Amino acid sequence: MLQSSRDLRTEKLILRGGLAEDVRVRKSAQVVQYLHTIPAYRQAGTILFFVNFRSEVITTPEIELALAKGKNVCLPLTVVEPRALVVYQVGSLETDLQPGYQNIPEPNPDRCEEVDPARLDVVIVPGSVFDRRGGRLGYGAGYYDRFLANMAPQAIRIGVCFGVQLEDKIPLEPHDELLDFIVTEDCVHECFRGTTF
Repeated sequence: MLQSSRDLRTEKLILRGGLAEDVRVRKSAQVVQYLHTIPAYRQAGTILFFVNFRSEVITTPEIELALAKGKNVCLPLTVVEPRALVVYQVGSLETDLQPGYQNIPEPNPDRCEEVDPARLDVVIVPGSVFDRRGGRLGYGAGYYDRFLANMAPQAIRIGVCFGVQLEDKIPLEPHDELLDFIVTEDCVHECFRGTTF
């Protein structure tokens, strides 16, 4: 019997939060190594990242690398009402960010240019729980589900997480958007979005 979404979120976030800092740093670096094995990611010109918060996979070194390579690096700004993500291109993590929703570092609209989500080649997606079909549970507010479905359906969707967050199958609702790839410290799962399971 499948656990409820709420129970799964709670369980996985406790497990993720229990990873020691040095372990999280090492595993995050391994996630990034596997991320670079995905051709769509390597070839992408415009990428929407997220800045890691609390115990998430550490993304900032990869964001810095993408900036150094001349990629168009974008970050989301959370608009609470209506629940939406607005995309901005950033040039520096040091000067272009400010505390945003839930104190998460977000782009400063006074310093950054808004980007049409239709320009995104890849979206790097956070979450609490993932499964090998490309299923994902976020943090309960649905920001990414709405964004992927309505604003950036063309983008390749790559979920990044630690192995402790991955399940064989999680309970999904009709509005839950599937991902194309799930990347952990152990491997890349190609999910074949659109396939019936």
